Amino acid sequence: MLKSTLIALAASALAVLAPTSAAVAEDAKPMVVGAQAPAESGYVMIDGINYYYEIRGQGEPLLLLHGGLGSIDMFAPIMPSLEADRQVIAVDLQGHGRTTLGERPIDHKAIGDDLSVLLKKIGYEKVDVLGYSFGGGAGLRLAIQHPEMVRRLAVVSAGYAQDGFYPEMLPMQAQVGASMADAMKDTPMYKSYMAVAPNPADFPRLLDRMGEMMRKPYDWSQEVKTLKMPVMLVYGDSDMYRPEHIVQFYQLLGGGLKDAGWMRENISQNRLAIIPNRTHYDMFFAPELVPAVLPFLNGETAAKSWAEVQADSAK
Repeated sequence: MLKSTLIALAASALAVLAPTSAAVAEDAKPMVVGAQAPAESGYVMIDGINYYYEIRGQGEPLLLLHGGLGSIDMFAPIMPSLEADRQVIAVDLQGHGRTTLGERPIDHKAIGDDLSVLLKKIGYEKVDVLGYSFGGGAGLRLAIQHPEMVRRLAVVSAGYAQDGFYPEMLPMQAQVGASMADAMKDTPMYKSYMAVAPNPADFPRLLDRMGEMMRKPYDWSQEVKTLKMPVMLVYGDSDMYRPEHIVQFYQLLGGGLKDAGWMRENISQNRLAIIPNRTHYDMFFAPELVPAVLPFLNGETAAKSWAEVQADSAK
């Protein structure tokens, strides 16, 4: 298979075009560009996985979860805006960044449980969650499996079932594996992994594990219906998920089922945002992402009616 095809396959399957501006770090030090050094960083061993985390900023706690084959450093362009308003708890997920791969499969459900343990061990009982792609799935599983720990959830460019992808993507995802490793050596994914990974030689194994995960069918629709906390879904208008899947996701949460009403009396607690001129592969550093998500995470849900706007203008 041609090198360009392999790289495109990896990018489309894993959505990991990490920013090339991330500086190469030594000894797995934090390398979030444009942000202050974390107030705290460390490791927590959970079920054979040594999870790396960083804590940045002040305010209400926000768990931040990156995309596949990326790391905390994917969020470098938007981290300063997030940590200016929130205390950000950023985690490198299993096998990614500074976190070890371990011997078990990569599985969203297991990672959801791991995150609950990690949060408790570092002193958090309840957090807001912002997860992108692979991290969006992990955040969704945390909310499903440990709803008492999630106050508000923002899922960015992630789905609830395998059939959410465009059909032509499934065969590409099925091919992801160790054989792609050599062809990816010039990519940001490979270079950023090599800069901080505790065991750089694990990169081919990571590709195998991610391929295994993506080949496994899943459908969390019935569990999505059980969520009680406010949830926001955010996608690009040219995302890797079918528009029908996005709408169905929102409807499973109780949104998009009827008109909100003249006085917003029927409006859902959940939100849906479609960011124009964005794809799955540039959502995680889009400048529009933070102003779209933070008001929701901050609980800023009030909006004036037309009558109230007219009354204000008449004063």
